[in-house]
Amino acid sequence: MAYIGVLPERQEQRVDEQDNGTPGWDAINAALAALYPGQEPRHYGTALPYTLGGRDPLDGISVYRAALPRPHWHYVTYGFSELYDKQSDDTDSSGFGFELTFRLAVGAGEENPPSWPMNLLQNLARYVFGSGNAFEAGHHMDANGPIALDTETCLRHLAFMPDPQLPARDTPNGGLAFLQVIGLSDDEMAAIKRWSTDGVLQALEPRMPLWVTDLHRASLLGDPALVRQLQEGSEREGSSTAVLFVETLDWREEGDQVVLVLGAGQVPNVLELLPLRLRHGNPLTIVSRKHEWEFAPGARDAVAKGGEGMRCTLSAQGLDALEQQVRPERGRYPVPGTALVVEVVPTALRDAQDNVVREIG
Repeated sequence: MAYIGVLPERQEQRVDEQDNGTPGWDAINAALAALYPGQEPRHYGTALPYTLGGRDPLDGISVYRAALPRPHWHYVTYGFSELYDKQSDDTDSSGFGFELTFRLAVGAGEENPPSWPMNLLQNLARYVFGSGNAFEAGHHMDANGPIALDTETCLRHLAFMPDPQLPARDTPNGGLAFLQVIGLSDDEMAAIKRWSTDGVLQALEPRMPLWVTDLHRASLLGDPALVRQLQEGSEREGSSTAVLFVETLDWREEGDQVVLVLGAGQVPNVLELLPLRLRHGNPLTIVSRKHEWEFAPGARDAVAKGGEGMRCTLSAQGLDALEQQVRPERGRYPVPGTALVVEVVPTALRDAQDNVVREIG
């Protein structure tokens, strides 16, 4: 997801100037009043509501200034939950059941909160409202570029965790959680895929208190002790990444064999995640726009149609053979002792105009 432009038609307004009959809005205000007693937030509302054709799904975003553990801006959304009258039949959750927060380190001499996080949060809202897919604690996503456009930063990914200072609460419209959006680097996100969002973020927190996002920081994985800690967690618990999305995925039957087609650029991720899933008794599902392939642990090696796609069961010996045989280079790799052949084809990297700029494999 790329974040383009600025928050349109935003207007600053006081939070306490909302109309009556706003139980959901009042519940958010109450949570923040307890955290920031006496502080009047900067509140940015949308001039044209989403329901009347506006671009911004969120009704507003409040920004507080926090002093500890380092000066930072604390952004909080209004609109994923039901702010006004109860509309849905789900009495357990208010709307999507969450609001998003974001903590950004205050820049030198900065008097006002930057607007780009508001645009980021509205873009996340467009995804949720457009797809119906709600975020949950532990989710993560690739921003497909810097999380702040036109900024030199290594932070190109987002993770979602419960805001450490805003616990979930009941409201008149149902349950409400506060999910904090956290900016991460490539190698930090790779560690999450090898282990889990919770495991990695808890390990990073002493070096990134309250998970405050700092666009100018370097990757925290320059610390060898931290790298060892994350590796040990991954080896101990395996990977929580159950689904791997890829561009190239296909298969065909050739006599008694099934040929699985993967892109060379995706093979390293598959080879890395397979043992971290299967050796801990968990499957790994590979998904493209058209196809789905599941690797599952089992007592014997077999490939057959199953569910929405194909299912390949691998024994411990079959998994070992696949790891030893397959390489991220163009070619055919029969997996000894199984009916599986992995065919690796080049992965084309394209620019914004869809021109091929480089091939992998």
